[in-house]
Amino acid sequence: MPSLILKVYSLLFKYNLKRQLQTLIQSPVSVSDPFNGVVSRADESIVTCNPTFSNDGVATKDLHIDPLTCLSLRIFLPQSALISSTNSVSGTEGAYGGYQPDINGKGCEKLPVILQFHGGAWVTGGIDTASNDVFCRKLAKYCDAIVIAVGYRLAPESRFPAAFEDGVMAIKWLAKQANLAECSRSSLDKRIANGEKYRGRQIVDGFGASMVEPWLAAHLDPSRCVLLGVSCGANIANYVARYAVEAGKLLDPITVVAQVLIYPFFIGNIPTHSELKLANSYLYDKATCILAWKLFLPETDLDLDHLAANPLISGKETPLNLKHMPPTLTVVAQYDWMRDRAIAYSEELRRVNVDAPLLDYKDAVHDFATLNVLQKMPKAQACLEDISIWVKKHISLRGNELSY
Repeated sequence: MPSLILKVYSLLFKYNLKRQLQTLIQSPVSVSDPFNGVVSRADESIVTCNPTFSNDGVATKDLHIDPLTCLSLRIFLPQSALISSTNSVSGTEGAYGGYQPDINGKGCEKLPVILQFHGGAWVTGGIDTASNDVFCRKLAKYCDAIVIAVGYRLAPESRFPAAFEDGVMAIKWLAKQANLAECSRSSLDKRIANGEKYRGRQIVDGFGASMVEPWLAAHLDPSRCVLLGVSCGANIANYVARYAVEAGKLLDPITVVAQVLIYPFFIGNIPTHSELKLANSYLYDKATCILAWKLFLPETDLDLDHLAANPLISGKETPLNLKHMPPTLTVVAQYDWMRDRAIAYSEELRRVNVDAPLLDYKDAVHDFATLNVLQKMPKAQACLEDISIWVKKHISLRGNELSY
């Protein structure tokens, strides 16, 4: 059973979340502008980016890639991206200060990339919250990968499909960056072949939309991309995975090799056994989460079988076809009312022969591996290690020789 401390914390957490959601429902929000930007909630603890490896061996950088929606990203670069430790010395050169890769790519290791979507019941959370920053730093180190956290638009200022569109925009931007980096390398090779000297340093522009991002140009391996989502972020990751399957070569050279769904925020009109038995579960009870869905879904009659909420429902124009989905790891918790629907989705993937293992953690609650106050617990540590083992299996350059 969860500890007494967690039970008390859960009561306070649910009270504050419910009050926040009710305030948002009662406060009129203008949704006429389709380009509402990303918002942040004042009660969240924020962590600033640090573009050096001085603290824990992970450098971070914030970018804005769309001036219309203010879509933001935070890049987490592990020190393993450096072949030579001398490259890790802090500096002030460049647009950001801190680490700047060599323009010729010397001392630069190519790493896979994890596109990460935070949780927060559609209305809270962000790439710079303490919980998400700590989790992504650990993820980058454990998986030995570049992690890019996506700061998608929040509800109710931006309802469905804004968050899903932001997820698609992020992976399109990543593909564009990979192509721009290749073009930049080809241009540099021609200059070197012609005996020209290149002394400039190409950096990202203010909104990061059309110029090469130096960290990614130096270290990104676009053939190894993993999508990872937490809670409602898992819904976005799953949507982006479906988009990647449909897009095919349009996303070249980005290849999605796997996705990780951590206690996905799934629901439906017909309640499952866990939704009935655990409706008043820890941290996120069902009644409070339905308020969040009211704020996120279109302002019509609430339909919990909406495609964004129930992944096993076919859309009017998009019949359910999961056989081409990437390998999918699903994480569920024993005391989470959403568990049954996540398990059913994992089972459906396996039914159509998708590699889709399930990690079911006993005595665990929703958000047990990603909430800041719980991340130091042994169960959260074990979960992160389990995820990293499975992810490394699919991002290994030597094939899937790692057993799980």
